[in-house]
Amino acid sequence: MQLRYVATELGNGLRRNVSMTIAVILTIWISLTLVGLGLLIRAQVETSERTLGSRLELKIVFCAENSQTPACVGGQATQQQEKAVERVLSTSEYVDSYRYESRDVAYQRFLATHTDRAGNPDAIASELRVSDMSTAYWATLADPDDNVALVSQVRNLAGVGQIFDLRKELDPIYRMLNALKWLALGGAALLVLAAVLQVSNTIRLAAMARRREIGIMRLVGASSLYIQLPFVLEVVVSALVGAALACGSVVTVMVFFVPWLREHVRVLPWVNWGDAVDAMGFIVAIALALAVIPTLLMTRKYLKV
Repeated sequence: MQLRYVATELGNGLRRNVSMTIAVILTIWISLTLVGLGLLIRAQVETSERTLGSRLELKIVFCAENSQTPACVGGQATQQQEKAVERVLSTSEYVDSYRYESRDVAYQRFLATHTDRAGNPDAIASELRVSDMSTAYWATLADPDDNVALVSQVRNLAGVGQIFDLRKELDPIYRMLNALKWLALGGAALLVLAAVLQVSNTIRLAAMARRREIGIMRLVGASSLYIQLPFVLEVVVSALVGAALACGSVVTVMVFFVPWLREHVRVLPWVNWGDAVDAMGFIVAIALALAVIPTLLMTRKYLKV
């Protein structure tokens, strides 16, 4: 009987406040979509750094079998030449840490940015073999300004084909991605605040519309939770609908937009479905928090239970 009453009051509340409910759903939808996009962009930055390196890294590329750079006239770098570079990195005061990249890892890294819409290797990747790739060391600088000093230590070593200063290469990309991330999250924060205010107005109007029956329920000794529950469920339903729409927006981005980027913008590896699932889980959690916490606070204020 009590559950039937709660369900009845939930349906009546949604019908009484159709316009406010729609406004809450739309605001939560847009705000959580921006949250999801911000999280995807953050995941994109992390994916890019894992694949391309951080802005504190130098990439020291060894000569491969078919390298055309002037420093590689002697052919593919030998293990002894690679060990000589490792000794310099291990003793240099300018290096915080370093890691070796094999030909297999380099090949997989290359495939990450050379696939078609279906995720298969493109024409260029199909022609390459693992043996065509170069080995390399990724050296993380102890200080961003140490790049020139470290380059001077390894530039003329035998077997070194090229040195890439990733700060120069990647700074514009990472600055753009970080700006987009904070723009999306900043807009989301403003819209989340708007959603909280709308939830407050919805509760206030609902309480005024039901003030007589609420008074009767208090007189007959109804518990606080029993009175609050229809209001909480009303906002939870609205929030979950908004979250579902926001998750649908994230899915739309992953189905249509990311494959297009993967096919046409091959400079970067792009986010995957694991990142999207994490973002959608966060969206649902925020939606529930937006529904439950403000509603409980507002019902205590307006219902005086």
